[in-house]
Amino acid sequence: MAGLQQTNSEMILLSWVRQSTRNYPQVNVTNFTTSWSDGLAFNALLHSHRPDLFDWNAVASQQSPVQRLDHAFTIARQHLGIEKLLDPEDVATAYPDKKSILMYVTSLFQALPQQVTMEAIREVEMLPRHTRITREEHVEVHEQHFSQEVSFIFLLSSCCSKVVVSLPT
Repeated sequence: MAGLQQTNSEMILLSWVRQSTRNYPQVNVTNFTTSWSDGLAFNALLHSHRPDLFDWNAVASQQSPVQRLDHAFTIARQHLGIEKLLDPEDVATAYPDKKSILMYVTSLFQALPQQVTMEAIREVEMLPRHTRITREEHVEVHEQHFSQEVSFIFLLSSCCSKVVVSLPT
């Protein structure tokens, strides 16, 4: 049940983000990891609700991912009272930490208008499953597969050793 609740919460949060950033063609948030690495999603989310705070084009076109992330985190701290919970260098990676991004986006969700349409939720439900798979989930699947292989090998070896032991000498 907790997993289902978390999935539903993530879906609503992702729907809110996608709905909020819809008018930013450079931004396509499909998950809570890689979609945030370049800093555009955080800035677009802020700009969509508070366009008075900064010039979107200046941020989107002239800064590096680390600079864009630092910009978003600084704006959120100064104008929304959200502490800098993330280091830009930790997000500007191939696989940023999902739980950290979720925690920060949830803080933004609590500070900004929260209207989410059913259309936005349906859109997230229609996203191909592979776009929503995170590195953590990918690793988890491989770990389960590896664990099953190890269990099978262990079972096979213990079975074979019993067979060897029971052979007549």
